[in-house]
Amino acid sequence: MMHIERGPWREMVNHAQAAFPNECCGAMLGTIDGDSKTVTVALALDNVSEGSQRARYELRPEDLLRADKEARARKLDMIGIYHSHPDCDAYFSETDLKNSCPWYSFVILSVYDGVFNHANSWLPNAEQTHAEKEELTWPKS
Repeated sequence: MMHIERGPWREMVNHAQAAFPNECCGAMLGTIDGDSKTVTVALALDNVSEGSQRARYELRPEDLLRADKEARARKLDMIGIYHSHPDCDAYFSETDLKNSCPWYSFVILSVYDGVFNHANSWLPNAEQTHAEKEELTWPKS
């Protein structure tokens, strides 16, 4: 189960809405206690996809390393990656699965007409052939 605290949740939603109609992406930092994860920091990262950013995101490896270093400097865990799906649902696509890392959670924010609609979190398996939906909570107001 993953819970995203109010501050990082607002940052993630604002980032997704500001990037619309393109996909945004970022890293989630926080704490992991067994199967329970709490996101306390959201780090917006650049979508560097050279194709249409409306249907794809890509992270620079050095940005992901920087996020991991930031987590360690704050004595936090790198919990996962978030990105948005403009004008479609928060599902884990074949591209998402193929480019995933099995040790991270992946939160997808659905944004329709520039406004946040819903979100889901996914946990890919080690072979990157399947992803299970992870329980996700966030402040509703």
